Amino acid sequence: MSTPPAGTTKKRLFSRNDYLAPLPIPTGENPSDVLNTIWRKNEVFLDIGNYSIGSAVMGIWPIVMLFLGLAYGLNDPDALILGACITGLPICFVIQGLFREVPLPVRFNRQRREVCVPQADGEYWIVPWESVTAAATQHSSVSQAGKATMGLLIIGFENPDPQAKDDNKHFSLGFNCGGGTTAMALWECMRSYMEVGPDAVPNSRVGRAPYEETQIGSIITDLRKGDLIGVVWGIFCITILGTYLAEKLQNLKLSPPPSLTYPAIIEWSKPLPPEQWAKRSPELEAAIAKRGAELATQTQPVDET
Repeated sequence: MSTPPAGTTKKRLFSRNDYLAPLPIPTGENPSDVLNTIWRKNEVFLDIGNYSIGSAVMGIWPIVMLFLGLAYGLNDPDALILGACITGLPICFVIQGLFREVPLPVRFNRQRREVCVPQADGEYWIVPWESVTAAATQHSSVSQAGKATMGLLIIGFENPDPQAKDDNKHFSLGFNCGGGTTAMALWECMRSYMEVGPDAVPNSRVGRAPYEETQIGSIITDLRKGDLIGVVWGIFCITILGTYLAEKLQNLKLSPPPSLTYPAIIEWSKPLPPEQWAKRSPELEAAIAKRGAELATQTQPVDET
C-alpha cells in the first residue's frame, strides 16, 4: 500500500492528514497514552490493545446525565424519551461488548524490530517494524451547533505472505483520539518504545490500580489532604463524566488483559542477547537524522542514538 513519506502533511479546508510512517521518524510530540492502549510493557515487547470499554462509557454517560437533568429541570418526560432514542443504540453496543471476548493486542518487539499482529481466525502475522504505516487523520464539519472536529490514528500492517488473498493483505487499527497532535502523541507511545526505549513511554494503566489511585481512593486521599478542589473535581468526574463506572467495567474486562499464547510467539517474545538485537536500516537512520535537524530549529529533540 503506497503512502506519502513520513512527515508529510496534507491540509484541506475541512480536513488534515499527517503521515507518520513509514519510516517511523520523530513527530516532535511527547508520548501520551490518552486511550490506555498500553496493556503490557517490558524490556522486550509492548502490547497495544484497541479495546476501551471505559472510553465508550465516558462518551455516553454525560449525554445520559444531560437528558436526566433536562427531564428533571423542565419536568418534561419527553426529554427522557429523546435521550433514550439518542443513547439507546450506543448503550446496546456497550452491553454487547461486555459479553464478547477482548481482542488480542498487537505486540511490538523492540529487540527483533518486528510486530506480531494477531488475526480473528487464530493466525498471526510477523511484520517488520519499519514497514508499519501510520497516519493521523482529522475532519471538521460546521453546522448550526458550531464546528465539530473528529479524528483518528490509523496504523496499518501488510501481510508478509506474498500469496495472501486480496481480502487478507492488509490489517489496520483505528484509535478514536481526535487526530492531529493527540494522535501523534499516541503514535509516539509505539514509535518511541521501538526507537528510544521502554523508559520513554508511559507505564500501563489497565487492570486493577492500587486503592489510592482508584476513583474513590483518590477522592478520599484528597479529602484527607484538605484538597477541596481535588475532591470536587473527583465527584464531578464520577457523577457527570461516569469515570467510576468506566473504571469498574475496564477492570472487569482488562484485569488482566489478554495475552498472546501462541507457542511460537511466546518463544519470539523472549529476550535476546544484545549482540543479536536487530538494527535500524540505513534509510531510517538517515531519515531520523534529517528529522532531528528539522526539529532542532523548533525544540530540543529526544536523543535517539
